Amino acid sequence: MPTSSVWFSINLLLAILLLQSCSSMSMGNIGHKTVEEVNKSIVYNDGNGQQKDNLPVAEIARKITVRILAESGSGSGVIVSRKGQTYTVLTCQHVLDIDKNGKYNVLSADGKVYKARFKVISNPQNIDLALVQFESKIVYPVVTLGNSNLLASDAPIFAAGFPNYHTVNKDEIEDTREWGTKAFRFTDGKVSMVLKDKSLPNGYRLGYTNDVKVGMSGGPVLNGKGELVGINGRLKYPIQGIEVFTFADGSKPSQEMFGKMEPLSWAIPIVIFRQLAEESLQI
Repeated sequence: MPTSSVWFSINLLLAILLLQSCSSMSMGNIGHKTVEEVNKSIVYNDGNGQQKDNLPVAEIARKITVRILAESGSGSGVIVSRKGQTYTVLTCQHVLDIDKNGKYNVLSADGKVYKARFKVISNPQNIDLALVQFESKIVYPVVTLGNSNLLASDAPIFAAGFPNYHTVNKDEIEDTREWGTKAFRFTDGKVSMVLKDKSLPNGYRLGYTNDVKVGMSGGPVLNGKGELVGINGRLKYPIQGIEVFTFADGSKPSQEMFGKMEPLSWAIPIVIFRQLAEESLQI
């Protein structure tokens, strides 16, 4: 009979292989200095378009981040639009690809679960972004879209989502699928690299130091004002090595550049989503 250590190693390897992109806990530990930073005064729009002051970035992230559940897996998403009782959630295409039947549920911040449907958008460049919609009479906050073109190196940045697994100890991991909103995770870090002249495949250009876990794909990347500037999608230290960092044009980074890219999580800048869907959603 395999030991618990063997089972842990097997489960962890399978999770990494199947979900190397971070598709598919409570709030992560944040240093005292960062707590002060994220609790600074900001302006935030709720679902009615009303402005609220002094909401910390962590609380904004908790309210606008959802979990996308399918039969064969899960990922994260962020509420980007509301029209009447219809909410639109932005996520990664690879999150939706985990279920070929196209049947999804959305877990909202208040723990309610809604049936969701896929919304088609024009995507000729095969960007790793997708939309789902759900209906609710409840008023949920909608994220404010920021300008990812203004991000500077070393700027504070925050990422959120729902990890698929929680490490109990070195020999045990827990599946968080039945955890509800308890699985939510919020991380702090800094912008480390923004690709200007080249892009990784599927639109990934924003490299940041936050510790993003499997299951947080599709979740929001927020600036210090709590504005959406990116979508989580790729993990640090992929096991495939430098091949994963082949640029969209087929070229590869130098070993020096690869050494800087490998320890970063990667997101799709929100400006790319604006180009794809802002007109159709009128946001």
